[in-house]
Amino acid sequence: MTAPRTSTARKLFGRLSLPERTYVTDALRTETVGGVLLLLAAVTALLWANVPALHDSYETVSHYHLGPASLGLRLSVEHWAADGLLALFFFVAGIELKRELVAGELKDPRAAALPVAAALCGMAVPALVYTLTSLTGGGDEGGWAVPTATDIAFALAVLAVIGTSLPSALRAFLLTLAVVDDLFAILIIAVFFTDTIHFAALGGAVAGLAVFWVLLRRGVRGWYVYVPLALVIWALMYNSGVHATIAGVAMGLMLRCTTREGEEHSPGEHIEHLVRPLSAGLAVPLFALFSAGVTISGGALGEVFTRPETLGVVLGLVVGKTVGIFGGTWLTARFTRASLSEDLAWADVLAVASLSGIGFTVSLLIGELAFAGDPTLTDEVKAAVLTGSLIAATCATVLLKLRNARYRRLYETEERDEDSDGIPDVYEQDDPAYHLRMAEIHDRKAAEHRRIAAEITREGTAAEPDPGHRMAAEVPGGAGEDGDGPA
Repeated sequence: MTAPRTSTARKLFGRLSLPERTYVTDALRTETVGGVLLLLAAVTALLWANVPALHDSYETVSHYHLGPASLGLRLSVEHWAADGLLALFFFVAGIELKRELVAGELKDPRAAALPVAAALCGMAVPALVYTLTSLTGGGDEGGWAVPTATDIAFALAVLAVIGTSLPSALRAFLLTLAVVDDLFAILIIAVFFTDTIHFAALGGAVAGLAVFWVLLRRGVRGWYVYVPLALVIWALMYNSGVHATIAGVAMGLMLRCTTREGEEHSPGEHIEHLVRPLSAGLAVPLFALFSAGVTISGGALGEVFTRPETLGVVLGLVVGKTVGIFGGTWLTARFTRASLSEDLAWADVLAVASLSGIGFTVSLLIGELAFAGDPTLTDEVKAAVLTGSLIAATCATVLLKLRNARYRRLYETEERDEDSDGIPDVYEQDDPAYHLRMAEIHDRKAAEHRRIAAEITREGTAAEPDPGHRMAAEVPGGAGEDGDGPA
């Protein structure tokens, strides 16, 4: 008799391990709250910039300059939000990337193949779509990188608003995809948007990073050491000509994200837990507040679909992102031994791919860098980012709602904890102790049901009248007790 052949094919979007699921759930909870604040900030910015009575005040606040001029840091509020506050966002992105590389999905090359392939295709195809659109219309090709970024916080805000119960495997894929996406966005900013380098300032920033690394390795603790050092590194990086947010990424990558004996959480996870709410709840919404305030009119919206640069951004986000990420995922399944999880269909991958077309924070930042010399085109590209993200969100909402009943069943299965031990039942199917606990629970329930059935039976018997008496009462004109008169 031949032993049955076992398949070693890896499943795409399979169930996460329990520790990974816990981490993803905690991370996404913060990002979702931050995404809702980001959405509110964007709406506020649009209202503030487009209500005639408020427009001038928006411009005044955005362009108000503050900071020490002697240090080269006399910047506008809008500039501080983009170069200063976003350093926190990229600091968290650096920690996320480090964790994914040493303990997450990107640690295993086979598991990393899917998000890396999807992210690469999800950036290459939008760039290609933009370039072709711009070349065809004779536009500026410098904005090719604008539609390449995915905004995970905004995407999660859309999920929160439409109320879909997206399975944790798809949420984790979206998070890992955004981490890889951020990595390539960082490289794009560093390589393509650095014009002039001041080597003295850059050398100082590198020296500061070296000190930061040595302090971490020696186990030095205390925010009062690292926060001033981080500010110095950021200021030197800004003055070097390299985009200042790179300093945040570099410091995030230096943190240790593996646990040692006696540690419940690694230093990187601990610091991320402290900084992520500040990034998602303050830094990114404030950046949106002072970057999304573009003047919108019927004519301006019409130009979004007629000007090659802005049309390229919209098509890149809506079509390029969807085709790129879906295509990258399909190619991974086609040319490896991986197969799609039985719980999901390719329609689910398409929905997540369309959701990834929401490019907001990094897309706005790259738009400002790509067209820094043309304020009018910068605002038009920002309007295109908002328009493309809105269309992508609408398409994703329709696709996700069509599958929401299925997602709700999967989510309920993932969350079910009948033995109330704090661990979902799906993670305990191979644990004998779990089945013994469930047997005890069912025995208690069975005993309770038998007791209730016995009580109902006794009460029914006690309440039942004498058969002869019931028959006499039911017969009209029957005999009384003495049999000599009507009842």
